[in-house]
Amino acid sequence: MQPVMQVPLLDLAAQYAPIRDAVVEAVTHVVDTQKFILGPEVEAFEAEVAAYLGASHAIGVSSGTDALLVAMMALDLGPGDEVIVPTYSFFATAGCVSRTGATPVLVDIEPVSCNLDIDAVRRAITSRTRAIVPVHLYGQAADMGPLVALASEHGVEVIEDAAQAIGATLDGQALGTLGRFGCFSFYPSKNLGAAGDAGLVTVKDDEMAARVRLLRVHGAQRTYHHEKVGGNFRMAAIQAAVLRVKLRHLEAWTEARRRNADRYRRLFAAIAPDSPVLLPVQLPGRRHIYNQFVIRAARRDALRDHLRSHGVGCEVYYPVPFHLQPCFAYLGVPAGALPEAERAAAETLALPIYSELDEAQQQYVVETIAAFYAKA
Repeated sequence: MQPVMQVPLLDLAAQYAPIRDAVVEAVTHVVDTQKFILGPEVEAFEAEVAAYLGASHAIGVSSGTDALLVAMMALDLGPGDEVIVPTYSFFATAGCVSRTGATPVLVDIEPVSCNLDIDAVRRAITSRTRAIVPVHLYGQAADMGPLVALASEHGVEVIEDAAQAIGATLDGQALGTLGRFGCFSFYPSKNLGAAGDAGLVTVKDDEMAARVRLLRVHGAQRTYHHEKVGGNFRMAAIQAAVLRVKLRHLEAWTEARRRNADRYRRLFAAIAPDSPVLLPVQLPGRRHIYNQFVIRAARRDALRDHLRSHGVGCEVYYPVPFHLQPCFAYLGVPAGALPEAERAAAETLALPIYSELDEAQQQYVVETIAAFYAKA
């Protein structure tokens, strides 16, 4: 019987151990200053991450979800407006559209990257379309060139959902800087993760940047004087302090993930060449940062259970497309209408890819997959 090795889907403790002293020092500094909300720590992080991304403006907010929501609020989206989103993503992509009162228009994905299908977007545009939200799923760019051109042709805004894609690029340009807005998540499991919830909005122009900054503090430039109805979207200083420490390591962590992705490809070719598994493809001109390493697998659910029973962490991102979620039943999109998303929901499985993963762990993962299919 194959010995069991524990390979978690993500090991944050392994990431934390070598930077512990720097993180503790940074958090202690915030506690000593007693400046916990916004303030100089957040401003310093905003400047550093803007420089990293090459963004005109970077605005720290309370979560990736709130980054999407405040960007949509800055555009004054509301009832009667339509926003095109992929049906296959984390819930916030479509959920934030609904929270503004606008209608999410759900479109299918293309099967290679699981990102927006540009032809589907083209067919979905109407006179009521106000925005398109491409998601750079799993850390690889959507096809932004044609999408931005299409949006410009129709006078439609582009809000990039780059929650999984900090450090990813398209033709050398950072994702999150290609549309009117870029929205990032620093949930702890992300490649750049905070010690809780935090997010970022990148903005091209000064006017919209000022609007986002206003909206994140309940629409008030002066305390208790409200120009707009905004929200409490403020970034906590402790989160900014942790992110500043981690940002210095992000490139090294990203390159380690990319090396691990290449190693998976070599190991699958050597150990499991006949297994009915499709590995993720890095498309031309893209720098994939592998927030997730997502395979497509025959008998996916049985494989998932087999891996977990043998100590290998894995997860399905995402098991139910938006058009099949009960909360979006009112949109009237029937099962079978968006087949690529439904196929991805039935076949995709994320394997461990974190930067501290070693070769022995990856070999065990691939051997465990090969053993599963050998028994079939």
